[in-house]
Amino acid sequence: MSLKYFITDVFAENKFAGNRLAVVLPEKEISSEMMQDIAFEFNFSETTFILPFKKKSDAFKVRIFTPKNEVPFAGHPTLGTAYIIKYELLNKKCEKVILDLKAGMIPVTFNKENSREIVWMKQNVPEFGSIHKGKDFAEILGLKKSDFDLKFPLQEVSTGLNFILIPLKSLDAVKRAKTNLEKYFSYFKNKKPLPVFIFCKETYNKENKINCRMFADIFGIPEDPATGSANGCLAGYLVKYRYFNDNKIDLRVEQGYEISRKSILYLKACETQSGIDVNVGGNVVKIAEGKLI
Repeated sequence: MSLKYFITDVFAENKFAGNRLAVVLPEKEISSEMMQDIAFEFNFSETTFILPFKKKSDAFKVRIFTPKNEVPFAGHPTLGTAYIIKYELLNKKCEKVILDLKAGMIPVTFNKENSREIVWMKQNVPEFGSIHKGKDFAEILGLKKSDFDLKFPLQEVSTGLNFILIPLKSLDAVKRAKTNLEKYFSYFKNKKPLPVFIFCKETYNKENKINCRMFADIFGIPEDPATGSANGCLAGYLVKYRYFNDNKIDLRVEQGYEISRKSILYLKACETQSGIDVNVGGNVVKIAEGKLI
């Protein structure tokens, strides 16, 4: 059985930037084991599978795999997969696609902004979890305690996938960070390891308001070029803790600069009566298509 696939760059201002994604379109059902093998073969941060479409609803059922395991939600796979659905499976004029993920129904919209099409996903309301100590992550990341911006907490946040958000004081600290895997796994020996997301206000480009990096060795991803799910958590965090002295944000984030995959993510979030409303957007570029044989 041959399987058609597409490769896109997500959160990319141009080709060969952002975060790579493989989108596979099985014509009939395939096993989870085969999906995992295919994701390992591509070895991108994530590979998605659009399951055979049955017109029971307007939603497309999609599964997401890292090279090591399946995840219930991830940002750039959501945007890249919605883009392929729009341009390869549906009428190109459609303005909205709904993905049925393990984390729930995620609506994705397409908007023209400054001659560029920005793909937006509305994420689940952020959930805030355990708080961690700077001294522990100083050892894990090879940093000094003085590198951490302790006016804000090191906290677990999720909009469908959990991350530990770690505020740092400077771009220099972000650039110096490197995961010590022995200390990392020792710290999490009695609990489930979580990916680590570090960020600061200092940026390479003055148009951007945040620089960030994400380490997820537990998913087979030493460093991710652009992480929409983690940035959704960040958007909620920035609002909750008034990081920019406001209960709403509308800004650009840069990621991947340290690994030569420059990525730009757009974040919009605001406080509402039902929680924090989070939207993450970016540009998608189709790079290649082919068949697995």
